[in-house]
Amino acid sequence: MSEPMILALTALAQTTRLQAFRLLVKSGPQGISVGSLAEQLNVPLSTLSRHLNQLQQGQLIKTWREGRHVFYATDWAGTGALLNYLTEDCCQGRVDLNTVCHNLGENQS
Repeated sequence: MSEPMILALTALAQTTRLQAFRLLVKSGPQGISVGSLAEQLNVPLSTLSRHLNQLQQGQLIKTWREGRHVFYATDWAGTGALLNYLTEDCCQGRVDLNTVCHNLGENQS
């Protein structure tokens, strides 16, 4: 298993990080401000910052600043790489699963 995949899976293996990631996926490309994310998760900003850092290290989210506000959104390149890694061997000859795996990749681009 490659190091980036280990980092991504490790980042998702914690409740708050998984909840944050799911909210960011739902938010789309516009993302969510860090303050709003902390409020929705009911987590202090300092704690959330550590969790978001791990998701960034796993290449699952990206961040940017607009004035005084910091935003986070899903990094679809990293998330897509993880999905591809997890599904690359899932279909091995099974036509019924091949469509599912193919659709997963298309829906994330």
